[in-house]
Amino acid sequence: MEFDFSKVATPDRYKLMGSSITPRPIAWVTTISGEGLRNAAPYSFFNMMGAEPPLIALGMMRRADGTHKDSAANILETGEFVVNLVSETDSASMNFTCIDGPPDFDELTAAGLQTFPSSVIGAPRIASAPVAMECRLYQSIEAGKTTIALGEVLRFHIDDAFIDAERLHVDTLAMNLVARVHGAGWYARTTDLFQMTRPTFEQWESEQQGA
Repeated sequence: MEFDFSKVATPDRYKLMGSSITPRPIAWVTTISGEGLRNAAPYSFFNMMGAEPPLIALGMMRRADGTHKDSAANILETGEFVVNLVSETDSASMNFTCIDGPPDFDELTAAGLQTFPSSVIGAPRIASAPVAMECRLYQSIEAGKTTIALGEVLRFHIDDAFIDAERLHVDTLAMNLVARVHGAGWYARTTDLFQMTRPTFEQWESEQQGA
């Protein structure tokens, strides 16, 4: 079946894309407003975009009335944010911070989440997150009703339990990260995995000659 997206309503585009492009990692974003109000919210339109410079991308949709949600408003105002990754043990707290509270509602306090101060930015990081990345806004793009924020990672925090500091080997599976999938409220665990070795052209060429 083919869909001409120029003729498909926005909620239906969201439904088709969001249910197909999965699993998506979750950025549990913590910010602080210019007035010092804290905010936490999860975003699954998120991923790593490069290492030189170290960039992550966030896609943040606007409210129905066209205004920025708190995370986007704070990022645009201060140029700073933290991306915390979500372990399964934090999934209920993460889900709570989806709540549609007013700008002065502190999701971190209401969820009973402990925070640590960041090293170089004002927004706090979530203490229980296995990984937290302090980011500075590198570039923002207003695309219709979506604000895309490119963030440069300034500080990368990872729980000592999940890294071999000598080899920089991360025990990814031990972090028990969750990802967003389809529909209303469906998530995935990173448990059912398989591995493949990346091919090389030299190997492929050799196999062709030996066939």
